[in-house]
Amino acid sequence: MEIDLALFLLIALIICSAAEPQHPSIKGQGGATELWCVAKNNADDASLQSALDWACGAGGSDCSPIQPSGACYDASSVQTMASFAFNDYFLKHGMTDDSCFFQNSAAITSLNPSYGNCRFPSSSLRNGNFSSQSTSVGLGPSEDLSGSGRKSGRIWVWPIAIGLMLRLRQH
Repeated sequence: MEIDLALFLLIALIICSAAEPQHPSIKGQGGATELWCVAKNNADDASLQSALDWACGAGGSDCSPIQPSGACYDASSVQTMASFAFNDYFLKHGMTDDSCFFQNSAAITSLNPSYGNCRFPSSSLRNGNFSSQSTSVGLGPSEDLSGSGRKSGRIWVWPIAIGLMLRLRQH
């Protein structure tokens, strides 16, 4: 009986840990939500500038709105200008967690970063899926496509499962 319980718990934990969504689970009215990729508040300016340079260069972002005289140009805020470039890259390259990573300087949000005359285009998430997706993926300046830089948030289930099995086996 104790072994059956341990096996059941192990199977349940495996199923729960495997069910991690690929996209943020943000839902709005009518099942659709607009999403943007923006620079993180705690990212340092040097990292943001490096990622911004990459996004506007090799990354292919349309950075004309953040050039002098552009609607989103703000020389006093690298974070604001990086957010615009990151968001453009995100929209063009698959709207995934990986296309909004930029060496951990960016994050996906449902809060509209637009201000004044500066309008950030958005993606649409409907019923857990983005409305239009591309197969291209990019992480930013390093282009490390291995995925090894980020770990699953549910890695903690394994020590618990193993501990439960060992404890039940001892009784």
